[in-house]
Amino acid sequence: MPYKKNNVDQFNIGRYVKKIIIYIIVLLFLFVSIAFMTTITSAERFSSAKLTDFTKRIESSTFLWLMGMEGKAYRDAFPDDMEVPKLSSISFQLATSIKPRNPRSLLGNELPGFSIFDHDVLMAEEDSYHTTHPMESAPSLEEILKDREAVVDGSEEEEEEPNDKELENSTGDREVVYIYNTHNTESFLPHLPDVDNPNLAHHNEVNITKVSERLAKSLRGEGIGTNVDDTNIVNILHDKGWELGRAYEASRSVVREAIAGNEHFQYVFDLHRDSATKDKTTVNINGESYARIMIVIGADHNNYKTNLALANEFHDLLEEKYPGITRDNGVNTKQGAGTNGVFNQDLSENALLFEMGGVENNLDELYRTADALAEVFSEFYWEAEKVQAEEGGS
Repeated sequence: MPYKKNNVDQFNIGRYVKKIIIYIIVLLFLFVSIAFMTTITSAERFSSAKLTDFTKRIESSTFLWLMGMEGKAYRDAFPDDMEVPKLSSISFQLATSIKPRNPRSLLGNELPGFSIFDHDVLMAEEDSYHTTHPMESAPSLEEILKDREAVVDGSEEEEEEPNDKELENSTGDREVVYIYNTHNTESFLPHLPDVDNPNLAHHNEVNITKVSERLAKSLRGEGIGTNVDDTNIVNILHDKGWELGRAYEASRSVVREAIAGNEHFQYVFDLHRDSATKDKTTVNINGESYARIMIVIGADHNNYKTNLALANEFHDLLEEKYPGITRDNGVNTKQGAGTNGVFNQDLSENALLFEMGGVENNLDELYRTADALAEVFSEFYWEAEKVQAEEGGS
């Protein structure tokens, strides 16, 4: 009996020791996990955006099949030729990001420059293809900074006379719209007589900033206080020894400081010009030629859907008022390799990037579009202000 009792005691002690060891291991794991999660940078932390990016490696049919295991309604949606997903295929997709049935997933990783066409199309017209989507030329900074002759006709000079329009609404002294230009030297071939290469259509004065100034003037004419930032981002790049690919990094501090310095800013617009040809970036509306607009949303941050909702709503209003003024697919999201994917839009829930026309548009066409943009935005803005005032008073 004593022998058996000792064995039992030893067994119980061993069992307790094992439990204690397991508890210690679990606690150590928790401490290490918490330390890891709290010390890594926000860009590296696990988030819904990272989960979305991870699951994009798997074909959507796999998720449909998994849901079909739980609900008959999903099974009814199965295509006739749908096969049961194989574990080997799923593992291959997760390990390589290559989908066997989607050659773009392979070509986008292996062919230089191909990945810039691999982004989401949210609103596509019949003639919309990946090759018609917005593209930004990226010459060397040395080429951008070269002196070039620019010609601006009298009809294309921005009028400076004050707008005497009687305003029904006004923001008063408050500036609620902030406009800036990350690629501030982007210019237009019709005004550069000595330039025949679209990639070299850059000028230090006759450039996209003129369109920003025109848009601001038109917004002020609608009673909307607007600030145009005249920071020369290209000069910042030059001073830091950076290339154009880091332009958004250079403009980020400018935008952040501006937003922090003015509590009234509600909307943040970054204006660019696209490198597409005139047949894709021009439309005739009521006998007048307009530069077409593309709204670009960066999807590489957690709150991009707020900006996307604004872009979609604004796109619909533009098309209602000026049919055809938005390009191809109207709203375009960019993320992943080959693009910035954020565009400083994480700094404001009402941030939009506008591609205004293309390299072959002239300032007359761009100014008409800027005026149309201001007209539609003012209607949107004052309607939103009215709704907010009614909700606040109820």
